[in-house]
Amino acid sequence: MGYADGLLTTGEGIVHREKQHWWVFVWGAKFTILAVIVAILLLILGNSLDSTGFVGTIKTILSWVAAAVFIGGLALLVWTTLRYINQEYVVTNRRVMETTGVVNKRAVDSSLEKINDAILTQSIFGRALGFGDLKILTASEAAISEFRMIRRPIEFKKAMLEAKHGYEIEVSGGARPAPIAPPLRDEPAAPPMEASPAAPPPPPGPTTTAAGDETVASAVPGAPPPAAMEPDELTRTLASLADLRDRGAISPEEYERKKADILGRL
Repeated sequence: MGYADGLLTTGEGIVHREKQHWWVFVWGAKFTILAVIVAILLLILGNSLDSTGFVGTIKTILSWVAAAVFIGGLALLVWTTLRYINQEYVVTNRRVMETTGVVNKRAVDSSLEKINDAILTQSIFGRALGFGDLKILTASEAAISEFRMIRRPIEFKKAMLEAKHGYEIEVSGGARPAPIAPPLRDEPAAPPMEASPAAPPPPPGPTTTAAGDETVASAVPGAPPPAAMEPDELTRTLASLADLRDRGAISPEEYERKKADILGRL
C-alpha cells in the first residue's frame, strides 16, 4: 500500500494510479553511472603503477578513492531508486494527488471541482517512449500543478476528466445525462398530400317569418310548391301579416310581396 492510500478519506477510492517514466530513473542515475566510470578508471590507473615507494602510496590512495567513488555511486543509486518508488500520481473520485519523499513525505492534492483545465505536452521523444508533462490548472492559490515526465499521460488525463465529471454529477445529485442519439440520415421527403375536395355546402333551408302563432315559409328554388291553404287559414295569415306591418316589424313592400305569395296559393 502506497503513501497515498493512507490519505484517503471516508468514501474515497483510487480510480487511477501512475508513476514517472523509467527514463526519469535512468536520468537520475546519471551521477551513479559517472561515479562507476570514474572508479573503474582509477582502478585501471592504480593497477598500472608500481606497488613500491612513493608510487605505491599513490596507487593505494587511488584504490581507496576508487572504492569511495564506487560506494558513493551505489548509495546515490539506492537513493534515486527510493525516490522513484515513492513518487506517484493518483486520481481518486474526489481529488488528484502527488506524493513524493523518502524520509520526509510531501503530498500535494487538488480537488476535482477546482480543476479548470489540463495541458498535456509531449515531445517526439516522449511520444516514442510514452511519457509527457501534464499541467493541471486549478482555482486554488497554487494555480498550477505540474506532473513532469509522467508515464501514460493520455490515460491519466482521461481518468482525471472522467473522475471530475462523475464527481460533479455526484455533487449535483442528478443522473448521468443520456447519450446523444446520432443524427439520422437524410430521407426523401414524403410527397405532399393532395387536399380532398371540399364538400358542397348544404342547400339553404326555408326562411321562416313569425306571424302570430302561424309560420309563413318563403319559397326556395328547386323546392316543391307549398300546399294550398284553407280559407280560414288564409284569413288568419293575412291578418297576422297586416298586424306585423302596422307594428313596423315588416315593411309595406314585404307585406305586399308576402300577401301576393299567399294569395297565389288559392
